[in-house]
Amino acid sequence: MDKFGKVLRVNLTTGTVGIESLCEKTMKEFIGGRGYATKVLYDEVPAGTDPLSPQNKLIFANGPLTGKGAPSAGRYMVVTKSPLTGCIASSNSGGFWGAELARAGWFMVILEGKAPKPTYLWINDDKVELRNADAVWGKDSHASTDALLDDVGDSKAKVTCIGPAGERLSKLAAIMNDKNRAAGRSGVGAVMGSKNLKAVVVKGSARPYVENQDEMKAVLAGAMEKLKTNPVTSQGLPTYGTAVLVNIINQLGGYPKNNWQGAYFPEADTQSGETLAKDFLTKRYSCFGCPIGCGRVTRVGDREGEGPEYETIFAFGVCCGVERLEPIIEANYLCNEYGLDTISAGVTIAAAMELYEKGFIRKEELEGGPELRFGNEEAITYWTKKMGLVEGLGRKLAEGSYRLCEMYGHPEFSMTVKKQEMPAYDGRAIQGIGLNYATSNRGGCHVRGYTISPEVLGLPEKLDPVDISTKPTWVMIFQNLTAAIDASGMCLFTSFALGADDYAAFLKAATGLDFDGAAVLQAGDRIWNIERMFNLREGLDPTNADTLPDRLLKEPIPDGPSKGMVSRLPEMLPEYYKARGWDVKGLPTDTKLRELALK
Repeated sequence: MDKFGKVLRVNLTTGTVGIESLCEKTMKEFIGGRGYATKVLYDEVPAGTDPLSPQNKLIFANGPLTGKGAPSAGRYMVVTKSPLTGCIASSNSGGFWGAELARAGWFMVILEGKAPKPTYLWINDDKVELRNADAVWGKDSHASTDALLDDVGDSKAKVTCIGPAGERLSKLAAIMNDKNRAAGRSGVGAVMGSKNLKAVVVKGSARPYVENQDEMKAVLAGAMEKLKTNPVTSQGLPTYGTAVLVNIINQLGGYPKNNWQGAYFPEADTQSGETLAKDFLTKRYSCFGCPIGCGRVTRVGDREGEGPEYETIFAFGVCCGVERLEPIIEANYLCNEYGLDTISAGVTIAAAMELYEKGFIRKEELEGGPELRFGNEEAITYWTKKMGLVEGLGRKLAEGSYRLCEMYGHPEFSMTVKKQEMPAYDGRAIQGIGLNYATSNRGGCHVRGYTISPEVLGLPEKLDPVDISTKPTWVMIFQNLTAAIDASGMCLFTSFALGADDYAAFLKAATGLDFDGAAVLQAGDRIWNIERMFNLREGLDPTNADTLPDRLLKEPIPDGPSKGMVSRLPEMLPEYYKARGWDVKGLPTDTKLRELALK
């Protein structure tokens, strides 16, 4: 199996490096990426491990399609135990780093222990070296990237690194590659910082192996035709990026405002994808091998950078009551530089604004900083910096909104699931996405089962966003398919046009293994269940964890098109458990685990 890439195991404590082969059985059952890495984490990290201890492991994992001929197949995963949630952390990123790792001949990098001093890992094809990182420790992700490329003497190498937030162990810290691409969620950057690992720099020179090139070309031709004729992948995302959703979601009445105290924002067009394109866009950005090109390169004043995405506009915009794009774009740039998850950072500031306006955070705690009031543009940039540096009140914010609100005795103001901040769709207005949030293995997350596709965009078919009758089954299917896509190395956005049979055809052509659509969905189901097993082993109680904030369950949306709605999660959850083959308590049954060869 080495032709598909090898496994690099690095013990940072001892400085030793080992090389291992891939297991064909594990690849068939878990595909790669998110799946294969989760299996390694489950097998090797003992229950109860402190996420920020040397005993935790940090795994960078490609899929079998990463860097190969499939469209948008430049993705890699970062898998570890999360310091934010205490559950599985499984963060996905694009750009070019994953493809470069594949070109260097590596499928996965397993990092163990803790380096005695700041260190970076330099991978130059099959040459692997741990190097001193004192010169870049303390620098932001952009400055670090430039300095590390100078240090290795190759401007074409690719860098994934942490910024100050990761070094200072913020639970919201991301891992940044290619300067502006993020493995963003669940605090994976803090795990990297806890290991004194600043960066992994990689340069490859080989063409990644494909078992059947002719078959790959034929599958690619069919997939490209679907991507070119799909309105989302051929028009909406290339033209306006993910922010095309601002007006769409707002008009539905599902655009969470002022820390989810509302769901409709009359001024939404001022921060829409259309406005972003008209006033701030300088060019599009495409990740490795991507025909969609949803990335935005923007300029504000003398600052140019990448983004913001729809989720970031929500988090620093409507969720904080801020209208204009200029401060939102600046906050996004700061997150990229400091290495922060934009969703959790913005939503945590929104929670702090509610705490402040209701008198729980005192003015003197701001130490002269701008007041944490909804609509205060200066506040979102100032407090993002403080979070990135983990100083002053920013030290509390850097813990995330759940711990912040708990410190002040009001955890009900934290808009989180399993302690991770929810993204930009109100589960009261869009019922399926609320069920997906509640059951997501990594906490509040949209891209673990993106039912916005059928509920709002009508792909692959249109579902009524408020009807709950079929949502448990749809959520399960989308969660399983997404797990398989993440494991493959392809981008989730291709699923607007492609289905399980398409991904199976790519995997079969690339690996020669006998994948079909059913096998792909079963692998996704297996990945979802082993993640669930990991969380249960770490003490997750479904009764308290598979839920939504009371605000979504008990407080009706106050105005707008979805006025009066609440989440109907209590009605959907038992049916979801049944669809998954779990018991009434949300535990995988022995029958289910045997079906998936997990027992």
